[in-house]
Amino acid sequence: MGSLQFRAGTVAVVSNSKGRVLAFQRTDFPGQWQLPQGGIDVGESPVEGAWRELEEETGLGPTDVRLVDEYPDWTVYEWPDGVKRGARLGQAQRWFFFEARNDEVEPAPDGDEFDDWKWVKVPWLVDQVVEFRKPSYQRVLGARS
Repeated sequence: MGSLQFRAGTVAVVSNSKGRVLAFQRTDFPGQWQLPQGGIDVGESPVEGAWRELEEETGLGPTDVRLVDEYPDWTVYEWPDGVKRGARLGQAQRWFFFEARNDEVEPAPDGDEFDDWKWVKVPWLVDQVVEFRKPSYQRVLGARS
């Protein structure tokens, strides 16, 4: 029997001066909103993965945002049946917090994972995120509000 494991990943939280965060609508589930996130590549540190995923999925980079904080712990969740992939049980993620360098910053969703974006209040985002991710969002974002 093979060993099941969690995929190591990152989550990027981009906020503006009004305390809102950038939320992105998934292309595969219209009406489902979340934060940019993705796996950490081999040889990459978590913070490097966060910057890469943020740029790939939203077009935002160091000229648009600055890294301001990191959640101190890994968050872990299991994928529900039907979402599990191969020997992966779910994800273990590091969360990174970015501030927009100005409130006019406009992301460019990749069109692959995300097709729309908006600035939202944290409680709205937590309500919109898919059920199996909610505890992580509540734990990390609730600790900051």
